[in-house]
Amino acid sequence: MDTPPFSELGLPDDLLAAIEILGYERPSPIQAMSIPPALAGKDILGLSATGSGKTAAFALPALSMIDVNERYPQVLILCPTRELAVQVCEEVHKLGAKKKGLQATPVYGGAPMDRQLRALRDGAQLVVGTPGRLLDHLKRGSFDASRIKMAVLDEADRMLDMGFKEEMDEILAALPEQRQILFFSATMNAGVSRFIKKFGNNPEIVEIEQKAMTVSTVEQSYYEVRQRSKVEVLSRILDMNPPRLGIIFCNTKRSVDECTEDLVNRGYAADRLHGDITQQMRERVLKRFRDGAVELLVATDVAARGLDIDEIDIVFNYDLPTDPEDYVHRIGRTGRAGRSGRAVSFVFGREIYRLQGVERYTRQVIKREKIPSVEQVEGRRADLIFESLKERLETGGFDTYQENIDRLLEQGHTPTDIAGALITMLRESSGREGAAIQEDREPDGPRGRDNNRGDRNNRDGRERPERRERRDNTERYERGGNRDAGAIEGGMSRLFISLGKGAGIMPKDIVGMMYREAGLPDGSLGRITLFPKHCLVDVPEGLADQAIQKTRNSKLRGKAFRIDHDRGPNQ
Repeated sequence: MDTPPFSELGLPDDLLAAIEILGYERPSPIQAMSIPPALAGKDILGLSATGSGKTAAFALPALSMIDVNERYPQVLILCPTRELAVQVCEEVHKLGAKKKGLQATPVYGGAPMDRQLRALRDGAQLVVGTPGRLLDHLKRGSFDASRIKMAVLDEADRMLDMGFKEEMDEILAALPEQRQILFFSATMNAGVSRFIKKFGNNPEIVEIEQKAMTVSTVEQSYYEVRQRSKVEVLSRILDMNPPRLGIIFCNTKRSVDECTEDLVNRGYAADRLHGDITQQMRERVLKRFRDGAVELLVATDVAARGLDIDEIDIVFNYDLPTDPEDYVHRIGRTGRAGRSGRAVSFVFGREIYRLQGVERYTRQVIKREKIPSVEQVEGRRADLIFESLKERLETGGFDTYQENIDRLLEQGHTPTDIAGALITMLRESSGREGAAIQEDREPDGPRGRDNNRGDRNNRDGRERPERRERRDNTERYERGGNRDAGAIEGGMSRLFISLGKGAGIMPKDIVGMMYREAGLPDGSLGRITLFPKHCLVDVPEGLADQAIQKTRNSKLRGKAFRIDHDRGPNQ
């Protein structure tokens, strides 16, 4: 639908100035339909899917009513997850950048209480938080709800599904009678309806109808694959079209841990996100993912809502979700901001019926794909190397190494042989040998009996051990010829290890030693920088001495080494 410009919605000048700086030309449908009645003081029920721009739909009216001269909470925004609370607060800061004196703070469990107490005590006018932690502050008196002008329930259906009904009841009951409430939900179910009837004041319904539940810019497909072969199939798909950023969704924390460990062992820059990861580690993982230091994020649905990263190229349903709505939320992480994206699902056996349920729910067909064979992956890798080499030659972005080449020519080697040997070495250093895939047919599958599921050279399904590892990801593990490993991230300490590339050390060797032998928490490692004769590893400051003590007698690739705090080039 055509929408009017922001300037015609009744927003104050300071908000319009921030919108112009952010480059938003016209409001989305949910914004255009929600902002005017919200500015008029009406309660709103906004029914809109994830990714429709609803954050600005409630944040702009909320910001417009804040008096920056008063130092007490005036707007409350409730969110179901920590990630979403942080995302919403970041958006509030962007939209309110021109409101001098504005203080907005996120409040959620798992983060230091003293920091939140200080922010509330300093007079934050807008509070974004999760129900559990907000109720804690309400009970201890650190959060004053008596002068709240507007309350926003973002993803009300999700909060009710997660069991926050009692907390939401207590929080909303503590608000003054004369207040405005904006409800935003992806669905209108019985629970949401009862909740609105109890706390709403004849809210105006704003509903955005969609012909399809998923965006047209997302290419959806599925592969039929057994559990034991999922990592191998995942690796082949990644190697065929390496993404800049990708998310791999699993249904359980155990599945997340196993998938992440398998990917790291294969040389991928992967990290995990689930409910057992501490908040400090979660924030570090998300930052590294946003910065591109981690290319693959393996996560449970706790991360399905709240991740606002436009550059995600592909989403994998490593485990197919049980709820079609969760499928929509998952794949909504890609194909954003006009970009194209891919959504790949792994299914086997009777899971195909669940996939059909997703198709009915989304009103879109999910096409079946054939698993790439080892030969196809090798061919694709060769093409990528050729394209990269051609680009280097055309742009001149390489050193000539003339002296080395002249020595080889003097020894009777031809230029063609030299180039061929170098390309062979490059392919060997960037490749890995694929494992066999279990390919038993599932005769009762509704999509047909003849399911050719990939490479049929090994039909016994036995997995072969990998003899070559995939390339080390240079975005996460920087390799250099000098001593500079970049700035140390806050809260981290840098360790020196007296073995490097020359000893065959790979990042996965160090990762495994630090997590398994040193006992460092999952996701806590920072940058790993490999040099010819040594390497540098960033670990949390409080765990540096533990890492040194517990690995002092360890071996890497069968070799003893020295480990200590990094003291610079003269160590």
